[in-house]
Amino acid sequence: MTIDDKNLLNSILESLKNLNYIKPEDIPNIDLYMDQVTTFMDTQLASTKRHPEDKILTKTMINNYTKNNLLPPPEKKKYTKEHLLTLIFIYYFKGIMSISDIQSILNPITNKYFSSKDGMDLTAIYNEVFGLEYDASKILTKDIIRKYITSRQTFENADESDRDKLQLFSFLCMLSFDVYLKRMIIEQIIDTKLSRQPSDSVKKGAKENKKK
Repeated sequence: MTIDDKNLLNSILESLKNLNYIKPEDIPNIDLYMDQVTTFMDTQLASTKRHPEDKILTKTMINNYTKNNLLPPPEKKKYTKEHLLTLIFIYYFKGIMSISDIQSILNPITNKYFSSKDGMDLTAIYNEVFGLEYDASKILTKDIIRKYITSRQTFENADESDRDKLQLFSFLCMLSFDVYLKRMIIEQIIDTKLSRQPSDSVKKGAKENKKK
């Protein structure tokens, strides 16, 4: 993503418009080897890189996700479509969440729906979530425009030579505060709704065993 200082708002909006998303129909239906997985992710998400030399996904990352029980192990060194879907979710989560929080969110989903044969599977879940992206992008665009306009109304009495820098600082603070609040909400939901799931499932299993 590149942002031009000459027209900051238009440049931001243009960058958002040009960001690539991995569409459901773009995900291969065939199993891939590790190198093919990293190449696919790097190609599909190239526009999200901060620097050209950045890597979207590496072999080390994939192996670590497997070791941390975020990603089910490959089948005969090959990764299925559902492995790719899980990696896409991890990629979007990892920028704002810890590994343990990602586990809390993803594990209940992958444990139940990875390679599921009962109708609802990871592909269906991804398609449903992906369908929300368009409306979310429109709402985000309007919110960014509003924050930018508000920031340009700050520090009106500052020296003209300093005003742009101070207004830019205001804009960045507004964006950062928004991210901070959303991350805090996510963490609270994880702590109150998801962190209990393992213990609840254990208790449920114990009760069922007693009945038997």
